[in-house]
Parts: sequence; C-alpha cells; structure tokens
Amino acid sequence: MDAWLRSAVDYIGSWIEFQLTTSQQPGVIVAFAHRGEVVAEHAFGLADLDTGEKLTPRHRFRIASHSKSFTSAGIMKLREQRKIRLDDPVGDYVGGLHPRVAETTIAQVLSHSAGLTRDGADSGQFIDSRPYLNESELRAELKLPTVIEPGTRFKYSNHGFGLIGLVIEAVTREPYPVWIKREIIEPAGLRETEPDVPLPKGASFARGHTRKVPLGKRCVIPGNNPTHAMASATGFAATAADTARFFAQLAPNAKKSLLSAASRREMTRHHWRIPQSFEGYYGLGISAGRIEGWDWFGHGGHFQGYISRTCCIPSCELAISILSNSIDGAAPFWMDGAMQILRVFQTRGAPDRRVRDWTGRWWTIWGATDLVPAGNRVLVANPQFNNPFMDAGEIEVTGRDIGKFASAAGTSSHGEPVRRVRDKHGKVSEIWLAGANVKPERIVAREIARRYKPRKRRPV
Repeated sequence: MDAWLRSAVDYIGSWIEFQLTTSQQPGVIVAFAHRGEVVAEHAFGLADLDTGEKLTPRHRFRIASHSKSFTSAGIMKLREQRKIRLDDPVGDYVGGLHPRVAETTIAQVLSHSAGLTRDGADSGQFIDSRPYLNESELRAELKLPTVIEPGTRFKYSNHGFGLIGLVIEAVTREPYPVWIKREIIEPAGLRETEPDVPLPKGASFARGHTRKVPLGKRCVIPGNNPTHAMASATGFAATAADTARFFAQLAPNAKKSLLSAASRREMTRHHWRIPQSFEGYYGLGISAGRIEGWDWFGHGGHFQGYISRTCCIPSCELAISILSNSIDGAAPFWMDGAMQILRVFQTRGAPDRRVRDWTGRWWTIWGATDLVPAGNRVLVANPQFNNPFMDAGEIEVTGRDIGKFASAAGTSSHGEPVRRVRDKHGKVSEIWLAGANVKPERIVAREIARRYKPRKRRPV
C-alpha cells in the first residue's frame, strides 16, 4: 500500500471515531480492503444500547440494499454459465406475472428501469409494521402492471429485486439463500455474510436503534426479522470487512474475483443517470458516480435501525465499507468525508520526516483541532466538519517545535507563529496556534468543570 494511502486510512478511522462520539450515534464499524485484502477495520461504540455490549469488527449488521449487488452478481454468474441472458424477459422464467411485468428484461430489472412499483401498496415491511413479503404475497403484487413504461427512466424497485430472486430460483431450482451462499458468498471468501437471518449459532450481531425523536430516547430495534422473498433485495447481514472484500472483487481491475472482467464491467458501467442526484448513476445492482475526480461504485443500505455505505475506487484499488446501527446513522456523510480525506492525502502525499510527529487531537472549549501532517505541511483540521479539511490552515515547520501559518483562511491567523510546549519529560503538553492555546482533552475537560461548575439554584 502506498504511504499516502496508509496515512489516509489511519486518519479516516480516527476522524470517524470522533464523529461517532460527538454525534452520539450508537455504533459504527468501518473496513478498508486494498487489492482485495482487508488492511484495516475499526469498531466504535456499542452493539446494543440496552445491554451495553461493546461493538467489535466481528459484529454483523443488516446491510440491506447491498443485497442487490450480491443478487446481481448471481445473475452475472448464471449468464457466464450460459443459463440466462440479460435481454431475456423475466416472464420466460417466472409465471403468473402481469403481461407488462413479464415483458420487462432481466437487465431492466437489475438497472431499476423496468418501471415496477418500489415497495407495493403497503411498504410497512420497512418500518416494522408488518413482516416482509413471502413468495405468495410478492407474486400477488407482481400480477399488477408496471407503474410507468419500462425503459424510460431510473425508478428504484425493491419488488424488482424480489422478482430477480424468483428468477434465480427458477433457473437453479434451489432456494435463493441456499444457491447464493454456495455460488457467490462462499467463492468470494466471505465467512461473515449471510443472505438472511437467522445467523449461525455464536455469530455476533449488532442491534439497530431508533432516532432519539419523537420518543426522546433511542430504542433498540432487534433487526433479526427474516426478509423471506425480499432477501434478494434487502436481506443480507455481514461485517464491514466482508462487505468491503466483496465489493473490491467487483472492480473491473480486480486481480481476483468470482466474476469475469466482462461481467464486472457490465455491472459497474453507468446504465442510467439517477434523476435529481449529483453525478449519480446506476449499473446492474450497483450505484456509481464521480467524486473528487475519482470514479467510484458501490451501494448503500437502509434497514430499519441500520444505515450503511460501501464505496470502491478502482484507481486506488480501495474499497471502504461503513456500517452504522441507527436509523439516523451517518454512514453516507462519513463516506463523503472519507473521500475528501483520501483526496487530500493523494494530492499532498504521506508526511515528510520533518513534520511526521506534528500530530494529535488538541482541545479548547470550542472543541477539537486535529494536527494532520501531509506532505511537507501540517494541516490544521476541524474533525467536527463533515469534511475535516475544509478551510484547513497549513503550518510550515521551521524548527523542532516552531513554525508558522503558511496558509490560513482570511478570518484566521495567516502568517502568525506556532510553537509546541514540552513538559519536564520532553513530551509535547500543549501547543500555541497563533494566540490559541490548545491542550489535551482531559486537561480541557477539567478546566471546563472547574470554570463553569453549576451554580446552586435559589429557592423559589
């Protein structure tokens, strides 16, 4: 792994931990796969607020619509085996469909351009007000016509991927969970992934959580409800490590994969522009786009109590998966921030020897400041921001413990001095960033407690 990439991965983990703490989210796990191998994984927070169980990288989350990418990979595998074609009508494999539904092609369903209903007349399965659809219920809803004309625009459909699960069962003559595990999950080397619950005995499982509002506190969402006929759309449970490892194998330039390069290119190419999105596209069971000059692909997931995002950047040979276990989980924002961090390090490079030890998280009553060495400068980052390097000042180091702001925002301290203060043991104990004196977190916490201790209320 390039030195700049290692530096970026290290800081992303530190930044996400800070973000989790300040946003008071229950928990998050994040994993990085480089060239198909997991190179870092972190777990922060709790797996269950009721029990206080600590989250670990081995906890599995419901990864929801990531399931669609596994299902699409299953179709591509059957296509490679010449058992199916992408332009085949789904009605060739599944009977009892409305004629307009039966005429839609497998490719249209996989790319969400078949015009199908998103979740049917009652989407209560996604808010825990009813169980997920079983096969007979799904088939009954597929007897209704398409909502719009197929092939006219991107229109997301969970029902569509439920239908693809029925196609796989018709072709393989096996239950979807059985076939997809043997033919896709296991060949990909994923040992912590299941297409639906229940999980194997002894597997660690992170519970989901509600928002604090409207009740005023978070409640635990069990998250262990089976998805039945909708498993191919939303049923999967996995660790961040397995999710990152799988998506890394879908990159067209991956050295090792369960699919051919041709299949991976077809899955990840931009089939449809996603309306009302910024540079958002969809392939075959794959989201895609361009950010910070990089082409990326991946998927997101929303299951009651869980929000997740996975992003693969082929040019960096890197996949990142972020799984959060609350219904207001910040995984999408943290993924955007991770991309910004990666770009800064890719542009500036790993820290030079002279600035390498100018690092750490330092505090005032205003909050934290991160000193992040990159290239030949030290960036003064704000970990509270979704992009911690937005408006970041730059310190030019001129001596062991001295430097100056070589660059800073117009309202900041451009040109002013910076110095580190060491204690009697030679350890840096505080830093002066121009006129701002920043200190370790524990010191500032004690100062706040002493300076602003509560006053006694006068009796009314």
